[in-house]
Amino acid sequence: MRTLWCERAWIEDGDNAPDIQHGVRVEYDDGGIVRAVNVGTEPPPDALVLRGIVFPAASNAHSHAFHRALRGRTHGESGTFWTWRQAMYRAAGALTPALYEELATAVYTEMVTAGWTSVAEFHYLHHRPDGTPYGWKGDSGAHGSAHAMERALARAAVTAGIRLILLDTCYLSSGFGAPLQLEQIRFSDGSSAAWLTRLDALRSAFADEFDAAQVSVGAALHSVRAVDEAALAEIARQLPVDLPLHIHLSEQPAENSDCLAATGLTPTGLLARHGLLSSRLTVVHATHLTSADIRLLGDAHVTVAMCPTTEADLADGIGPARALHDAGAQVALGTDQHAVIDPWLEMRALEHGERLAGGRRGRFAPAELIRIAAAGGARAQGRTGPGLAVGRLCDLVALDPRSTRTAGSRPDQLPLTATAQDITAVVVGGVAVARDGRHIRLGNPADLLATAIDKLEAAGEPEGAAASKD
Repeated sequence: MRTLWCERAWIEDGDNAPDIQHGVRVEYDDGGIVRAVNVGTEPPPDALVLRGIVFPAASNAHSHAFHRALRGRTHGESGTFWTWRQAMYRAAGALTPALYEELATAVYTEMVTAGWTSVAEFHYLHHRPDGTPYGWKGDSGAHGSAHAMERALARAAVTAGIRLILLDTCYLSSGFGAPLQLEQIRFSDGSSAAWLTRLDALRSAFADEFDAAQVSVGAALHSVRAVDEAALAEIARQLPVDLPLHIHLSEQPAENSDCLAATGLTPTGLLARHGLLSSRLTVVHATHLTSADIRLLGDAHVTVAMCPTTEADLADGIGPARALHDAGAQVALGTDQHAVIDPWLEMRALEHGERLAGGRRGRFAPAELIRIAAAGGARAQGRTGPGLAVGRLCDLVALDPRSTRTAGSRPDQLPLTATAQDITAVVVGGVAVARDGRHIRLGNPADLLATAIDKLEAAGEPEGAAASKD
């Protein structure tokens, strides 16, 4: 057994309301699972000591790592989601496995120092820009082997010390009945059968190469506009039942109207038709829903990955988070295109969106926001949640309660005042990986990011890429 000690910590005890306790001693095993929690103790000799107030770490339910390269580069003109994604396609086209590993390492380092200790990476950059697979016709070396882009992301996560579930994504068309655009060729395997075959091979390769507690594989359907009905039906029949499944859902009104025109159903209704609504499903965004959609998603107890800072940045709209929660869905948080990588700001943006949409304060209590950020995201990833309770992952963040932002805050209300700047330590599996905004092994994430983005720009990403996301 190993031990850490918290000066103060956010403790949940069964169905009781969480409480801030003093002198919390935590024992955890070699796998980073909490085995005992005692309060009112003194720091033991040689224990890892966490000062301030310790909370469960956040679990990121939705990420596109390469989108981070567009932060602060798409605001020069007006536009929408649809114009933004042209800039995204240009960045996607410039990536090689080597570049992606370097960029993703920087992004995951920023992420883990901000307090996200696990991430669901929604990944569709599978092949070369011309669509030929890596490892084809005698490719050799780490960056030419099969699954080269996927392995690049996995190695990046291991280097940064963040837990990763790689959501390998099926992407077959540019819209209902429309062929792929040239920029999308590298995203596609050509058919659902080919995607399922490659997914199975990827799972086997990763099981042999990576620790499952660190890196695992899940599945994703890009959207109902990118996966036709016949493919949905085949995937529903053949996808292994143990895999978490994610999908972008109703992010844009145009997706809904196109789906209605093509199928007579909303995107949610189409998923229901094919038996894809279940507790293993995570729907991302879910911004533009009907009341019937909300009932279907709630009755199926899906997880809904809301990405409020991205949805604000792209002018997507405000999703019905509280209504989905009350209907029976589990709400989670993601950073998506990484306009912001800060779990505290995502929590705050979720609550503020609800206030702006409904005209009332306190739509989500601070304790609910912590659970959404920690347990909600872990559920989306199909993993044990973080926190200070027996059986949880010993993934924690320590927060300074006396910073410029937090001074005077009641400890239980810190989700409404703190930011990632107030984090003094990040712990993954009982091991400290970051302190005061710096990664213990890799240093300042800003340096890694600047270097990686400069290289991507030199490889082909144009200066000041034009306005708006996918």
